[in-house]
Amino acid sequence: MSGLVFFGSESYEETAAFYVDEVGAEVWLEQSACTILQYDNLLFGFCDADETETEGVLTFVTEDRDGVDAFYDRFADRARDEPSVNDAFDIYNFFATDPDGRTMEFQTFRHETEPL
Repeated sequence: MSGLVFFGSESYEETAAFYVDEVGAEVWLEQSACTILQYDNLLFGFCDADETETEGVLTFVTEDRDGVDAFYDRFADRARDEPSVNDAFDIYNFFATDPDGRTMEFQTFRHETEPL
């Protein structure tokens, strides 16, 4: 089984292109008014809409801290904060904003051999 999350967007083609070009997602399925993307095991789509939906958070999980730091280097101008350890969830992460104003999170879980 699998599932996916859809977001309405006034500029869905440009938003989908951002996630492909900048985040590294791949087009999983192109439909007449929607683009479904895949990033590892995450499926998410953007559809043509009269209003942009920005609720929720798209979280991208990397293998390690270096992956989070690489995304931070790419999105420092969009970041809300610098990467840091979140002890409550045992993760290393930061938040940024996509072109539609939607929240993106980039994180890694603590690995048994890698202390945060």
